Amino acid sequence: MRLGVFLPNWIGDVVMATPTLRAMRKYVGSEGSVVGVMRPYVAEVLAGNSWIDETISYKKADAGSARCAVGQLREARLDAVVLLTNSLRTAWMAWRASPPQRIGYARDGRGWLLTKKLYEPRERGRWSPLPQIDSYLNLAYALGCEWEAPRLELATNESDEAQADRVWQQLGLEDQQVVVLNSGGAFGAAKDWPAEHFAELAKRIARSLGLHVLVNCGPNERDTARSIVAAANDPRIVSLADQEELPIGLAKACIRRARMLVTTDSGPRFFGIAFEVPTVTLFGPTSTRWTRTHSELETSLSLELDCQPCMERTCPLSHHRCMRDMSVDMVYARVREQLVANGQRSSAA
Repeated sequence: MRLGVFLPNWIGDVVMATPTLRAMRKYVGSEGSVVGVMRPYVAEVLAGNSWIDETISYKKADAGSARCAVGQLREARLDAVVLLTNSLRTAWMAWRASPPQRIGYARDGRGWLLTKKLYEPRERGRWSPLPQIDSYLNLAYALGCEWEAPRLELATNESDEAQADRVWQQLGLEDQQVVVLNSGGAFGAAKDWPAEHFAELAKRIARSLGLHVLVNCGPNERDTARSIVAAANDPRIVSLADQEELPIGLAKACIRRARMLVTTDSGPRFFGIAFEVPTVTLFGPTSTRWTRTHSELETSLSLELDCQPCMERTCPLSHHRCMRDMSVDMVYARVREQLVANGQRSSAA
């Protein structure tokens, strides 16, 4: 069987789709092929895994890129396409490629483009989706896959690990226990925990627990990472901000070797879960329900205010209390609890 899979666009969603990719790989078997259709950066997230045999890339809002991808899909002669995306555009691309089966969720007016339609549950007339991991797995089951554990999974490759080795040496992290802090994300400012809170948390982790702290960042978050390190003012607290390049693979490799991850609800959160790193996740505008990871290693923190979750990129009430009022004391207590519970450092008790 030749199976096409449209991969999600958000990094965290890609990681949440890994149980589904694992199920599909088993379904097509060693004689079959899985063709991944994705944005170019998605391949970096999945690098090191062996679920996908061929890759077709396309760019957002680029008609020429979409037409090229459709041509490649036709040439691939697929038996079925599964859409992990929910957009009309990707359903149209799958329809143009004309595979016998097109499986996806019927929403946003695209049901007529699918041969097998799934429907998300509703509550009081509004979408009430399942946790994303389960939603993706239901598409695999609609294809005919057998039950698969909802365990997130990632891998690194030699290049990722070599880059992380250089960072560990440059920043003096060799032979140290390291807690990674991830302060940002592509979603928007509403997910951010204040930089001064992260700086205070980093100081407590270093001075009270004797651990080193690495502040992770993306290309657009360098200044925030630098400000956290400067405010903390401790040689054990460092960041990736001054690295010349910040590829996704480097973030994966750094988090994989961490003793703990403290993060906003953003893509690197799921790296921690996939590598079985104890993770404390700070929730503001987003829902703990929709991105539930089913992992015992994750602690989710939310103030559960009346205005949560709003799912907005900036606070519509202009106070951002969901994150600003989440105290350093609250987060630090959960960090200590996780360290003790997972046996990462007995002296933290």
